[in-house]
Amino acid sequence: MIVAENSKLITIDRPPISETAILVRLVVPGEDHDEVEESLAEMRRLAWTAGAEVACTMVQRRAVPCPATLIGAGKVEQIARAVGELEAILVLFDSELSPTQGSKLQKALGVKVLDRTQLILDIFAQRARTNEGKHQVELAQLQYILPRLTGRGVEMARLGGGIGTRGPGEQKLEVDRRVIRKRIDRLRSDLDEIRRHRQTQRKRRTEGAVGTVALVGYTNAGKSSLLNAMTQAGVFVEDKLFATLDPTSRRCDLPGGGQAVITDTVGFIRKLPHGLVAAFRATLEEVNEADLILLVSDVSHEGVDEQVSAVMGVLEEIGATSKPLIRVYNKIDAADDDSVREKLNQPGESCAVSAVTREGLAELLKRIEAYFANARTRVTLRIPQQEANLASRVYEWGRVFDRAYEGNDIVLDAELSAPQLGSLKAYVVDTVDGVA
Repeated sequence: MIVAENSKLITIDRPPISETAILVRLVVPGEDHDEVEESLAEMRRLAWTAGAEVACTMVQRRAVPCPATLIGAGKVEQIARAVGELEAILVLFDSELSPTQGSKLQKALGVKVLDRTQLILDIFAQRARTNEGKHQVELAQLQYILPRLTGRGVEMARLGGGIGTRGPGEQKLEVDRRVIRKRIDRLRSDLDEIRRHRQTQRKRRTEGAVGTVALVGYTNAGKSSLLNAMTQAGVFVEDKLFATLDPTSRRCDLPGGGQAVITDTVGFIRKLPHGLVAAFRATLEEVNEADLILLVSDVSHEGVDEQVSAVMGVLEEIGATSKPLIRVYNKIDAADDDSVREKLNQPGESCAVSAVTREGLAELLKRIEAYFANARTRVTLRIPQQEANLASRVYEWGRVFDRAYEGNDIVLDAELSAPQLGSLKAYVVDTVDGVA
């Protein structure tokens, strides 16, 4: 497969390590059967993305999890036998294991044991391309490793490399907590610097009077394909989970002649590790700072409602639920027409598109343009004549209803959007709310 990076083509193959894995799931009373099956299917895709093949799946139903090993002793023995028969070198748990559970399971099974969080972190370690992405992944991995350090470093080293040991894991598991904490502090400091740099970039966009739109959604919902369709960005697209890790921003031409900056962000997933959300704070701020959010979902996926709920949960966690939002149902070329109509009839503003065939794309761009038009405010501006170039910008950016000269000032009665007003706020002398 080919990735476009800074206009250069780079070949990226599937992870070279192909490991045989056994997938394990504990089901407790009250869990919905369909949700369990969907979660297991997602784990298989995560495993495949990481470079593993799931040879078999084992499910145990218990009233409560076992504090020591999550599953019962009999099921542990059954898994151990399957490990030998299938020559598996990896056991994956579709849940998060406590440090004690992970350590005891690893000793009992004699192979690598990874939970859902570790598997996601491993994929992120593969996907990180930029310095920022690598820093964020390493921070999340070290935060996960720290409470699990005792007794597991030697085991992991003895069990060899591969899935779960990429990134800093294989190198850092055997170092002491003091060194890890020092490294975490350094990573946080570096990411704070990246955060400040992003704020500067956002300020420049605001000064350029360009509205900002963030694409958010479940992993593999087609956000990158949609960005390419809207902007001809040529960003990397692949039918794998977390194909996009580092954010990409591109300018998009709107039907009326204006522009907006569209930013593609990392995909979300069920039970997205809290530490990962925290580590990716600098990236996710692109969502918080955007003027408008497009929540992209795969309408052809049978679990689309659950996926949208998972995305809304992350938006709530980062404090972005108050942002203006349009639900964009993507992949209508692969969906049933009735199901698409059903989604569009749900409360809230929504739009149906296909990033592949470009169907519905013109309507989506009109919705974006309408949002920025409706968000405009009518104001009176007093601009010194020696800064007449600013007056020219007002004519370019918005609508001018009247122009007058008072002393050495140009007085304009104009209508501008919030980003445009942000760069001219020093010249605003009066505002009329509610004017579109």
